[in-house]
Amino acid sequence: MSDKKRYSDEELEEFKAIILEKLAKAQKEYDSLRANINNTEGNDIADTSPTFKVLEEGASTHSKEEAGQFAQRQLKFIQHLQNALIRIENKSYGVCCETGELIPKERLRAVPHATRSVEAKINRKQ
Repeated sequence: MSDKKRYSDEELEEFKAIILEKLAKAQKEYDSLRANINNTEGNDIADTSPTFKVLEEGASTHSKEEAGQFAQRQLKFIQHLQNALIRIENKSYGVCCETGELIPKERLRAVPHATRSVEAKINRKQ
């Protein structure tokens, strides 16, 4: 890689725009998942047979558990994106935390919250 130690302010602004767009989408999805979890009114099954009601309640509980897991993962993703914004502000964004080298732009465009280069990530698994 080059001798460059950090991305320029213009490059950081490009990454910031990408992160803010992903953050808005992630927040919207998180809000939707939370609304799904908290929805107690949902499809009313009061007028159906008791057997169907039990099955429906079981499926509803399972669905809410899955939505809860997705919401937790989404919240973690949001936190990673917010941390990336902090790294942009202190101009340490895009620097591999293991090698100190710049993470390639292609990787950051695909995974804007990345803190390791692909090589560092592979070496970490071995």
